[in-house]
Amino acid sequence: MMTKLRYLGKALRMAAAPALAATLLAACDSGSSSSTPAAGSTVKPGSADQLALGRYLTKAADCAACHTTATGAPFAGGVELASPFGKFYGSNITPDKQHGIGKWNADQFYKALHDGVTPDRHLYPAMPYTSYRSMTRADSDAIYAYLMQQKPVAVPSKQADLKFPYNMRFGMMFWNVPFLKNSLSDASAGQSPAWLRGQYLSNALGHCAECHSPRGVFGQLDLSKPLAGAALGRVAAPNITPAGLAAVGWTAADLQTFFATGIAPQGSAYGEMFPVVHLSTQYLSKDDLAAITTYLLGDKPLPPEPVKAISADAVELDAGKRLYTAVCAGCHGFQGEGKPHVAVAMKGNSTVRNTDPHNLIVAMLDGIEAQKFPGTESLQDMPGFAGQLSDKELAQLSNFLRATWGGQAAEVTPDRIKSMRLTTAH
Repeated sequence: MMTKLRYLGKALRMAAAPALAATLLAACDSGSSSSTPAAGSTVKPGSADQLALGRYLTKAADCAACHTTATGAPFAGGVELASPFGKFYGSNITPDKQHGIGKWNADQFYKALHDGVTPDRHLYPAMPYTSYRSMTRADSDAIYAYLMQQKPVAVPSKQADLKFPYNMRFGMMFWNVPFLKNSLSDASAGQSPAWLRGQYLSNALGHCAECHSPRGVFGQLDLSKPLAGAALGRVAAPNITPAGLAAVGWTAADLQTFFATGIAPQGSAYGEMFPVVHLSTQYLSKDDLAAITTYLLGDKPLPPEPVKAISADAVELDAGKRLYTAVCAGCHGFQGEGKPHVAVAMKGNSTVRNTDPHNLIVAMLDGIEAQKFPGTESLQDMPGFAGQLSDKELAQLSNFLRATWGGQAAEVTPDRIKSMRLTTAH
């Protein structure tokens, strides 16, 4: 058991950073700031420049995350998107004329992104047209041109499996009336060129709000709480407002490193944030990474908050410390410092520092799959410990981590662990 448990801290791989990264850029190297045309620039239709821009923007819009499975053809669809309403599946967006978008013209493609309406049906907002609505027509045309150059794949799109009445697709025309807005709310303040560029990358292309903003009873974005965090899936999307990021120690430099590599002093990308980095943000130019960071933190960033000193029950903390020493410290260090290329640090880890212990508990119960990051960095899989540690032990370990290195109250109870064991992991 010790061999498995010592990788515990890897589960704390930070799920912060915006869903904004739901943007896939492929035409530029992450170390470049000018190797591709800038989004929104004027390019000749059908030119090599337009195709290069479309390739970059397709990554910036995170198309592959929903439209390409791990074993499927590019953009052929099939990725499952679980929700409280049922299951959605990414559709085939290759230029196949029968199963894809091969019969669409550029006007119809733009209407799908802008209005959520295709030539034959209304889309569900699992396709984030509520964010893409702010995309420029020129950028939509560039993405369309790029997709039309891809290999057609004759794979039927899998239909959504939704509960009644959500399976009544015509209802979307009524949903759009109150909930489809021309722009989204901002969590930060700014007017600099970098902030404005970051606003477009984050709100329109990257659609960060789709995961990181809470939703109402009808599935609509709560625009009064932009980027304040949400829990649509097993792993919750954390609060990435300026205050939320500062509260767990993020700096501009660390955020840029995280988006470019998936790893920072605050942890590593996991859950739905891993494919965001893997498929999207690692390909962004330095200028665009800086712009996103500026938008998230604002033109006048809040200083990162230090970890607070916490007092807690000495007996319970000692029990948690003994568990940590026995099963975690071999990889994560006796002082929570972590080991390069082996395990992330517990000290300063944003998942440990999060006010809500939800993701920390999920990581310990479910584990995390092996991940390869940009360059030569990788982290091996962390098995889940639901079958190895009791509710009480997991609560003690959680409280030790949070009180010692997270600056959070040691308030995780065995009942909280138990309730999350009973929650479906997928």
